[in-house]
Amino acid sequence: MKLWKDWRLHAVVLGIVVVAELIGSHQFSIGPGVILLLPMLYAIIIGLVLYFTPLLKEKQSKSAETLVFLSVSLLMAKFGVNIGPSIGTILEVGPALIFQELGHLATLLIALPIAVLLGLKREAVGMTHSIGREPNVALIMDKFGLNSPEGRGVMSIYIFGTIFGAVFLGLIPGFLATVLPLHPLSFAMASGVGSGSMMAAASGSLVSIYPEFETDIIALAGASNLISVATGLYVSIFIALPLTEKMYAFFIKFRGKKGKVGNE
Repeated sequence: MKLWKDWRLHAVVLGIVVVAELIGSHQFSIGPGVILLLPMLYAIIIGLVLYFTPLLKEKQSKSAETLVFLSVSLLMAKFGVNIGPSIGTILEVGPALIFQELGHLATLLIALPIAVLLGLKREAVGMTHSIGREPNVALIMDKFGLNSPEGRGVMSIYIFGTIFGAVFLGLIPGFLATVLPLHPLSFAMASGVGSGSMMAAASGSLVSIYPEFETDIIALAGASNLISVATGLYVSIFIALPLTEKMYAFFIKFRGKKGKVGNE
């Protein structure tokens, strides 16, 4: 009950939400790409700034950790409600889901060895098992806890993705669509990585280049994103996270042996 009586924390959060919503969404173009700035980005930046002011104390910081878990649980329930009516469409896609979800494994295959090479430890498991969006944050929090090394890792990627992910996804599809000889709708399907803000930035960039395909781009990007949200969590639970832990153990052991040989 002490969490709900922390009026300072709730007042600050409410103020951040109001300010972020008043700022609203903004986008601007850079060449063929589009950078999309959403209220979530402003909320994170304002929250980080306020953390270093007398307005928030260590008490509010610790209380916020528990409340984050509760809010993510509500978000997961919302995902379930959204996915339910579309379960027939998802099942009809069939084997195509397998190929789409291979992208979820690229983070651990590429980023995990680099993270271990840079000296990161268990944080690397949370950071590299996925792109670190809301369902993956909930998974890591449920399995390891928010205050664990894995929890700190996934939250750092969540914040990094919120700040830079939409910018990256807003620029890359536009440049690739003008360079590679692929149909723009293929890039639309690739825009659904499981993040609404990233999908919106990527599809917005494509629409600015191919306005004649606007309806199809938005529809395919939205469907692709829905499928990624629906299936990506299960890929993380049964494949990506277990594989990340096994690969982490291997690379840590290999790094340890290499270090001993170097010292000898």
